[in-house]
Amino acid sequence: MTEQDVSIDELSIACRLPSFFHAVFCFSGVLLLISLGLFVWQASLHALIFLALIWVSIQTRGLGYSFVAIRRMMDAGITKALPAIYIFLLIGMVIASFMQSGTIASLLYYGLDWLNPSIFLVVGFVLCGLMSIATGTSWGTVGTVGIVLIGIGDAMSIPLPLVAGAIVSGATFGDKLSPISDTTNLAAMSAGTSLYRHIGSMLYTSMPTFIIVLIIFTIWGMQYDRNALPENYINEIRDALADAYQLDLWVTLLPLLLMLGLSIQRYAAEVSMSCSILLAMLIAVVYQGRDGVDVINALWINLPETTGIESIDTLLGRGGIYSMAWTLLLSILALALGGIMHHAGFLRVLLLQIISRIQRISTLIFTTIAAGFLGNIAMGEAYISIILNCQLFKGAYQEKELDPAILSRSVEEGSTLTTGLIPWTTAGTFYAATLGVPTLDYAGYALLNLLNPLVSIVMAILGIGLLQKMR
Repeated sequence: MTEQDVSIDELSIACRLPSFFHAVFCFSGVLLLISLGLFVWQASLHALIFLALIWVSIQTRGLGYSFVAIRRMMDAGITKALPAIYIFLLIGMVIASFMQSGTIASLLYYGLDWLNPSIFLVVGFVLCGLMSIATGTSWGTVGTVGIVLIGIGDAMSIPLPLVAGAIVSGATFGDKLSPISDTTNLAAMSAGTSLYRHIGSMLYTSMPTFIIVLIIFTIWGMQYDRNALPENYINEIRDALADAYQLDLWVTLLPLLLMLGLSIQRYAAEVSMSCSILLAMLIAVVYQGRDGVDVINALWINLPETTGIESIDTLLGRGGIYSMAWTLLLSILALALGGIMHHAGFLRVLLLQIISRIQRISTLIFTTIAAGFLGNIAMGEAYISIILNCQLFKGAYQEKELDPAILSRSVEEGSTLTTGLIPWTTAGTFYAATLGVPTLDYAGYALLNLLNPLVSIVMAILGIGLLQKMR
């Protein structure tokens, strides 16, 4: 029997695990390399992840693994995240088709009327939250409503990192609480609790955070009260959009409503997105009068419009599979890196050593959240981090007689909330590419993502929201 015929788990058993200090050394090397590369050398993130991949492979080779085994680990890391990769490609086509059908143009056209600059951040935050709860996808929200809000915020001269922070905050909040979200269901299943018990547990920490963030965005928004667009400029934008598109909402919003309806009916994201793409293409050809070949080609690479307003032209030219290339390639490299870190045992050894020393419940919850963040850094994907941390921490929560919903909540607060704040995770790269704002630029303004874990830790210290212990 060759190595190709042996499962990844059997290969892991056949070789020795790293020591705790070796795991710390390997993980620290990755963090140091990426930190120096980004902040000191200002090097390409793709190249840095590749060098980190070489570094971890060398450390893994020292444990006795062959090149074939290491490559199998990389393959496994990528394979587990294939659903996210499919979504990448579909989101690019959703954005392009919605541009062609006039869906985004219509939302922009009518949105200019009712978005006051002083409440823009609050409205954007809440709107993205509601959209994500309804559709169960933060990516779909960012790729549709988020793009419209970026366009309007840019026109109002509100700093784009701040706008992107509000969008990501709302989209993540809704995704985390939606009963049709994949991460919500995955966390509940992995922790061994019911879906609605899990959602109920998250409300203890999410709602106070939501209110805090709402207040802060309200205060921040007040300073842009004088940023209202001049009436003549609004008319110029609307006239340009009206010249380029037919803007009847009953027609142009159909693709978005279809995606929303299929999501609520709990169809797979791939199905709802594919159907909305086909409908948007049909509307682009039949209603907007666009050439069918141009519409098909736009799914690969969408081209800027010719409204005569540069910022609007650039916005309406977003989307297409090609626009996801930077994001997709970075994600594949990061997922390969995560596959080695996971299957060679570096992350597992690191966390198990820490878990064995935990005494207090508040420390356990803090460690769970921190482990989710570290898992995202190491593996580049929240799905894998959620599964791994539920497996590693389940015994510790049982020993403390804590409800499994506390575990699922803490894992989501460490994994789901922080994945969009890291430049090389699938979520971080997607948000940056779609909104046109670098991850590290908007991360400081993604208030819900930053504050929710802190609120959870403080409540754990105070003994609030821990639910009734299991009997």
